Amino acid sequence: MRPTPADLNRIRLHGRLEAAPVLSHENHGVAFYLFPLAVARLSGVEDRLHVVLPDGLLSQLGPPVLGQEVTVAGEVRTFNNRSGPGSKLVISTFARSVLPCSGPDENRLELTGTLCKPPALRSTPLGRTICDMILAVNRRYSRADYLPCIAWGSLAHLCGSLTVGNRVRLTGRLQSRLYSKTIEGRLEERTAFEVSIMSLTQEEVSSPPEPVLLHTQAAHAEGGL
Repeated sequence: MRPTPADLNRIRLHGRLEAAPVLSHENHGVAFYLFPLAVARLSGVEDRLHVVLPDGLLSQLGPPVLGQEVTVAGEVRTFNNRSGPGSKLVISTFARSVLPCSGPDENRLELTGTLCKPPALRSTPLGRTICDMILAVNRRYSRADYLPCIAWGSLAHLCGSLTVGNRVRLTGRLQSRLYSKTIEGRLEERTAFEVSIMSLTQEEVSSPPEPVLLHTQAAHAEGGL
């Protein structure tokens, strides 16, 4: 089966291990593990991000030690949680490499993709202009990740001028954000994950790839995420 072109999807994180990896799921005989990584921003605020890695990378991580520094390189993935509790859109970093090492905290993300919903330009109660949008980032074999993105200030106005179908290239970071939601009369605290945009350029739209069948062997190797 011939693969279809994939968009750019590249993330590099350096932070601290907050818990030992636990089994997340199995896909076609491969076990995948999940662990939380704390990455500090320049402001000192920490983003707590989910990292998923195949069991073959556990040896790279070594015996887990809480608080140990780790560098992760991989891709951002989304998963629709239709049955479990919590957020319905689960966003994680799918690790291609994991390296225990010391260094400054890092959270750098590069994406290309297509705007799949009209952007929402609005103002916060404090008067800051922000824009929310959803970016479809294609993988190989007719799969895609749908990533919520947010921009601020003049960049928000630029994003607000985009239309559905526009192709963009952006850099930014993957961040976590706490929010409260009322469920059956109870106030629950939840965590949202989103891409904070640092720079953005518009690209020309190319011809869409030919559709191919899902559920190929190579697609299974992506971990089912």
